[in-house]
Amino acid sequence: MEKHEGKGPVKVICPGKVFRRDDDDATHSHQFMQIEGLYVDEKVRMSDLKGVLESFAKSFFGEDRSIRLRPSFFPFTEPSVEVDVSCGICGGKGCRICKYSGWIEVLGAGMVHPRVLEMSGFDSTKYSGFAFGMGVERLAMLKYDIDDIRHFYTNDVRFLKQFTRA
Repeated sequence: MEKHEGKGPVKVICPGKVFRRDDDDATHSHQFMQIEGLYVDEKVRMSDLKGVLESFAKSFFGEDRSIRLRPSFFPFTEPSVEVDVSCGICGGKGCRICKYSGWIEVLGAGMVHPRVLEMSGFDSTKYSGFAFGMGVERLAMLKYDIDDIRHFYTNDVRFLKQFTRA
């Protein structure tokens, strides 16, 4: 953002490794791959963010899937949301996999905080933007019905052999 010197648009997708303080269990890991996205331009709205995320969910998980946004908190976005996708196992009716809610959390997102824009040289009265971050392993778990995130890190060839090239 700083390299753009206050002029948009800014469109970025950044993959990278994340390390965080977290106890490992079937769905959480202290390390994972994440894809972050950022879009800054004039008149970017929350509806733009929702449209991008909805398009991604339908493309990645299938046309029959839908998303919902729940209020949340992330330090660099305001408002911030958790994004859930409808459960592919039960079709959103509720099952053991989605904890009988019909939804599974897939990523965090929100509108770029005006102060972040200003600190990067953008006029927050003219520019706005959105950002999101999604864990690659979590997406793969949901798409391929993988029951434990630790399979990605245990180097078990039997796990890897289930994936064949298209």
